[in-house]
Amino acid sequence: MFDAQCDLAALVYDDNDDPDAILRDFAGDLKARGARVVGMVQSGQCADSTLSAVLVHSGETLLLAQPPSPGASGCKLDLSRLQDAGVRVADALAEGADLVIVNRFGKRERDGKGLGFVIERALDADIPVVIAVSHQSFADWIKFAGGMSVKLACERHALDAWWRNVSLRTAARIAPDHTTVCEAFK
Repeated sequence: MFDAQCDLAALVYDDNDDPDAILRDFAGDLKARGARVVGMVQSGQCADSTLSAVLVHSGETLLLAQPPSPGASGCKLDLSRLQDAGVRVADALAEGADLVIVNRFGKRERDGKGLGFVIERALDADIPVVIAVSHQSFADWIKFAGGMSVKLACERHALDAWWRNVSLRTAARIAPDHTTVCEAFK
């Protein structure tokens, strides 16, 4: 079901990978070359309640963690803050984009909540999307995406190769040399 010409890519990471650094550097490099990149990349840690997201299109940092409760360990995601961040990304997306970056696929998205609506809007507008997906959540991701996603190793060169293929097709407005599974089901 996977095809390297899909406009939807999962950057699949393990515990020892840093998808945030890869996505942050990738977005910065694309923006430096004049691309309009919209979305968010995770920053901070849940362990110290600094879990945040940086909006790549504006540089603004938004806290995503709930204020810590006395005696609580770790943090809890504030769903209203996540939704607010998603609305900000969707608003920026409405102004046009070359690429959308979504910081994570998690149980909120798996359950039809979270930032799934941002992914749908981008793909409906034929804007490529890349999202970080943990190895443990990949089976849920496949169900969410209906198999219409390319799986990328959590490495910059894999992301660059996918983007080069997707952006060249988009820029030239050429069809792939065959009908991809992704295109057939659009």
